[in-house]
Amino acid sequence: MELQAVKTDRLYVKVADQLTRLIVEGVFAVGGRLPSERDLADQLKVSRPTIREAMIALELSGIIEIRTGSGIYVRKKPARLELQDQGVGPFEILESRLLIETQVCGLAASRITSTQLAELEAVLVSMEQAQANCSSSEASDWEFHRLIAEATQNTALVSIVNWLWELRAESGLSQAFVARLEQQGIHPSISEHRMILDALRSGDSGMARQAMHDHLTRATEAAAHYFDEK
Repeated sequence: MELQAVKTDRLYVKVADQLTRLIVEGVFAVGGRLPSERDLADQLKVSRPTIREAMIALELSGIIEIRTGSGIYVRKKPARLELQDQGVGPFEILESRLLIETQVCGLAASRITSTQLAELEAVLVSMEQAQANCSSSEASDWEFHRLIAEATQNTALVSIVNWLWELRAESGLSQAFVARLEQQGIHPSISEHRMILDALRSGDSGMARQAMHDHLTRATEAAAHYFDEK
C-alpha cells in the first residue's frame, strides 16, 4: 500500500477522500482498525490536526468509528467516494485563535476598563450557570472572548476575533465536533477563564498573554484527547 502526499487548500477533505477510496478498494477492511494518527500524518505528509479533522468528517459520514482509548475503525464502505466540504476544521480554528487571541489578550490587559472587567465577570457567571444546568455555554464563551477583543480598543482586532468565532459557528464540522465533546462532558474551563480575567484585572500584559495561551493550548489538548489510543 502506498499513500500519496496531499497538497491542497482544504486538506482534511482531500485526506478523507483518499482514505475513503482505500476503504472502497478494500485496502482498509470493514471492521478493521486504521493506522495510527501519527502514521497517517507521516505517510500523507500533513499535520496531525489535519488527520483529526479528516477523521471527524469520516465519522460524521458514518464511514468510521472513533473509539477513544482504542483507535479508529472502519464501519462501512461508503456509497460515494467524495465527501462534502463541511467548513473550516476545529483544529485549524483553534490554532488560529491561539496565535491571535493570545496577543489580543496581552493588549487588552493594558487598556481594559473597570466597566469591561465587570462585564467579563457577569459573562463568567453566566458560563458557570450554563454548565451547572448541563446546557451549552458556547454563547457565553464567545461573548467572553469578544469582550476581551473590544477591550483592545482596536476595531480591526475585534473584527478578526469575531470572524474566527463566526467560522466556528458556520462550520458544520466544527459544530458537530463541539457537540461530540459536550456529550463527553468537555466544556469551556471556568477556572481557566477565571485566570484570564484575573490577569486582565492585574493589568499585566505578559500574564494575560500567558493565561490565554495556556487556556487555548489546553482546549486543543482536550479536543485531541477524543482521538487518544492505547
